[in-house]
Amino acid sequence: MTRIDCAIIGAGWAGLSAAALLKACGREALVLDKARGPGGRSSTRRQGGFTLDHGAQYFTARSEAFIQQVQAWRDLGLIQAWDPAIDVVGARPDNAGQTPAERLVGVPGMNAVLSYLAKNQRCQFGWRLESMQFDGHWQLVSSEGERIQARHLLLTAPPPQALALLRADHPLAEQVAGVRMAPCWTLMLGFDRKLDQVPDAAFVNQGPISWLARNGTKPGRNEESWVVQASGAWSREHLEDSADAVTENLLTAFHALVPAAKDRRPSLKSAHRWRYAQAENPLDCQFLGHPEQNLAVAGDWCAGNRIEGAWTSGRAAATWFL
Repeated sequence: MTRIDCAIIGAGWAGLSAAALLKACGREALVLDKARGPGGRSSTRRQGGFTLDHGAQYFTARSEAFIQQVQAWRDLGLIQAWDPAIDVVGARPDNAGQTPAERLVGVPGMNAVLSYLAKNQRCQFGWRLESMQFDGHWQLVSSEGERIQARHLLLTAPPPQALALLRADHPLAEQVAGVRMAPCWTLMLGFDRKLDQVPDAAFVNQGPISWLARNGTKPGRNEESWVVQASGAWSREHLEDSADAVTENLLTAFHALVPAAKDRRPSLKSAHRWRYAQAENPLDCQFLGHPEQNLAVAGDWCAGNRIEGAWTSGRAAATWFL
């Protein structure tokens, strides 16, 4: 059995930010993730010779603390500003936010910062948490039967997954269960030649698509690749459709928005389902804590949804453990 001071479930922004702070303070942490590498919803897909940011498209920095952290990552060459020409299709919704001062992206992919953080932490990938129990320490068991004992536990999974691990009778369950997560189907396209007279990106306020981006216009990318994200409502309606069916439906909608691609056969077309993409009603508490069990639950959904929220949430939970 592996014994550790702090086990962190999830190698996304919240989990790795927490691990980095704990390590800086001399605490031992182990990050566990079921995926093959870091990133969570900021993962970068490499497929068919193309590199695509198929989750988070960009992020912003608002608080002074995060602005300073972003500058440090910029100095390392991990982040650059992306200044796309963005079209708006359909009437802009009343709840649309203000245009950010700048849009930031990881270089060469959105997972660049997380890959950097993971290299400096103790991480295990391909590790799926099957069950957990508290008996003075946390006893964690993976789907492969591997056991880990931890004094502190930080869960950064999306609310439905965190709730399944906590179980309905846990004191934090009601708050976690109250957060509704919207899904998102994402279409990834790659072409062997540049498309002419097309937008860099577009917010779409009608039909099945909510966002499309010419991924190759971001710093550090140069191939003709596109990311097309469906709306939450359309994704929920088609949540259990096959990836092939979703690909064809979204490709038809993409052709209507980008006619230049209609007569071009993509070298790559693939769909990915984010079952828990974004909180519809995020909390504003930074994280949820249960002191008697040395347990914290964190994530962007605890602090307003954005990548900055995930970073803030993870660091707040880590500080609570100190």
